[in-house]
Amino acid sequence: MDAFSVSMANGLHEPEMKRSRMCLIAGTFGVFQTLMPLIGWFFVHTIEEEFTAFKKYIPWIALILLLYIGGKMLLEGIRNKEEDDEIVKGLGFGALMVQGIATSIDALSVGFTIADYDVKAAVIEAVIIGVVTFFICIGGLVIGKKVGTRLQNKASILGGVILIAIGIEIFITGII
Repeated sequence: MDAFSVSMANGLHEPEMKRSRMCLIAGTFGVFQTLMPLIGWFFVHTIEEEFTAFKKYIPWIALILLLYIGGKMLLEGIRNKEEDDEIVKGLGFGALMVQGIATSIDALSVGFTIADYDVKAAVIEAVIIGVVTFFICIGGLVIGKKVGTRLQNKASILGGVILIAIGIEIFITGII
């Protein structure tokens, strides 16, 4: 759901996004959502003690990353409020990677829940998660684009607020 919400924010931010770009963004989230549980599974089978110590920092990392990206979008939307004719700058590669990590870092803990699986079963489960994430993110992008076209310059502000809210939600959920 985090990846869906971030995808929707990206669609809001870039309402003229092409299909190939939508597939790239959704694919990035799908890949990260596939890799993170596998990395968690690998850690459980190799260096469990070290990963357990790292686990408490996951909500903090997600919060910081999403606050940064959401804050940038929010400030950009506020600064460009009066400039309706300005072309919306698309999501950069670095920001997309940060979003992918931030929305999937909590999926590392899924590796703990599939620790009893053999490699084949763990890979199959992770691929299913990735494929579902891809299609959910496509839906989020489509919704965001439709709403973003109607909101015009307020879309960046709304997208930034959504990212900040997701960061706070991940943080609170991870701490509790």
